[in-house]
Amino acid sequence: MRLVSAAWPRPGRSPALLLLLSILLSSCLGLVGAARRPNVLLLLTDDQDAELGGMTPLKKTKALIGEKGMTFSSAYVPSALCCPSRASILTGKYPHNHHVVNNTLEGNCSSKSWQKIQEPNTFPAILRSMCGYQTFFAGKYLNEYGAPDAGGLEHIPLGWSYWYALEKNSKYYNYTLSINGKARRHGENYSVDYLTDVLANLSLDFLEYKSNSEPFFMMISTPAPHSPWTAAPQYQKAFQNVFAPRNKNFNIHGTNKHWLIRQAKTPMTNSSIQFLDDAFRRRWQTLLSVDDLVEKLVKRLDGTGELDNTYIFYTSDNGYHTGQFSLPIDKRQLYEFDIKVPLLVRGPGIKPNQTSKMLVSNIDLGPTILDLAGYDLNRTQMDGVSLLPILKGASNLTWRSDILVEYQGEGRNVTDPTCPSLSPGVSQCFPDCVCEDAYNNTYACVRTLSSLWNLQYCEFDDQEVFVEVYNITADPDQITNIAKTIDPELLGKMNYRLMMLQSCSGPTCRTPGVFDPGYRFDLRLMFNNHGSVRTRRFSKHPL
Repeated sequence: MRLVSAAWPRPGRSPALLLLLSILLSSCLGLVGAARRPNVLLLLTDDQDAELGGMTPLKKTKALIGEKGMTFSSAYVPSALCCPSRASILTGKYPHNHHVVNNTLEGNCSSKSWQKIQEPNTFPAILRSMCGYQTFFAGKYLNEYGAPDAGGLEHIPLGWSYWYALEKNSKYYNYTLSINGKARRHGENYSVDYLTDVLANLSLDFLEYKSNSEPFFMMISTPAPHSPWTAAPQYQKAFQNVFAPRNKNFNIHGTNKHWLIRQAKTPMTNSSIQFLDDAFRRRWQTLLSVDDLVEKLVKRLDGTGELDNTYIFYTSDNGYHTGQFSLPIDKRQLYEFDIKVPLLVRGPGIKPNQTSKMLVSNIDLGPTILDLAGYDLNRTQMDGVSLLPILKGASNLTWRSDILVEYQGEGRNVTDPTCPSLSPGVSQCFPDCVCEDAYNNTYACVRTLSSLWNLQYCEFDDQEVFVEVYNITADPDQITNIAKTIDPELLGKMNYRLMMLQSCSGPTCRTPGVFDPGYRFDLRLMFNNHGSVRTRRFSKHPL
């Protein structure tokens, strides 16, 4: 299926513009010198977990990317929700610095404020303007992209040479794409409309018709495995004997946890379990088309001789849960199943069949890709760090021991019509009145991974000022909250570190963590005038 003609629109190249580009490109040659600059392909799925078998269906992807390069076993997102996480990928910043806090325009998702302040400083914008990369985007951008109050489908974010963006949230059929600023409506004919395949064909067309005089960056953002979990016809019978994992935290009461988790009904109803098992299978089915997409792209790059000069990144915007702590299906929670994601990378200089246990976050993707292009990272305001030393196998590497995870809950100011017995302030409620989110499901965590500790420390912004702490080594399913039994001195240090990270920006986000050798702890900063432990409060109005 051919979706793009050979006459792809190409911007003109006047002599003055070429001279300007040559001057700008000098800032992107620091690491690569006179060598040919690499191409980069970033594949982003939607709601694909790493903890509950999310990579299992992707045999081709694991063989073509993971086995040919490096798999990160400790990759996290700074927010377990689509729009804040995607904004972190694009900007290299934590949510408190890019100010996208949820999936709504009011939460800064693709808002005019986002477009004005953050879009000009995304890493694709830098690649295009400062490094001369031709840049291609296809798929889901941000959840409110294309909304009338956000400039409609005519808006093309700065930095993209070719723009094929989905209007709003993930769909598989009956959607609209912005084709370089012009709306194109798709229906429900599999052969021409199934979105994952459409993205594959658009990407293959780009690789055929692109300029060969400039390196390229491609970002392909699939709908899978996000709801409504519509698989391609040939895959709708797959995994019939597969069920959601019955791990230790499946369908149990979340004792000693935040009230939103405690309110979940245990045991779940049979209808809820049947629903989540069906969702689990259908999610896997949608990923089979993603596996095909990866195979097609790798074959095309190999056939054109560009594979050996191309870095390929594969990851997701957040994880997902299916029945853990009796929460049926969603994300938005602080636990490993929602914040841990796949990350696979292959490319020049990366040895095959490697696994890295280093603690990484999706705020590191932008700095890494700019580093590959030779851009001076000191010129950015990004919070993340380049993964290039890890990818290239640097020895005696000093690495971070913690990252920040933060989320600002969403809740309706009216009673949920499906759950009239519940007070206003909840959202994402199921028919049996188990709600997945609330306005005070607002938390921040320090996720620590070092030679001594595999630890998570979290604080909620609610009337309880609730604290959750987990020793992931002893309790990988995060069943037991040890906040009341852990060493008070360590608890205080983690509280202090959380305050530091929540107010960090750029280089200060990369200061030593509690378990780094260079960490310094000033006890005086822990107390206010009343002598009690001071906790970081969350902004209700981040904009």
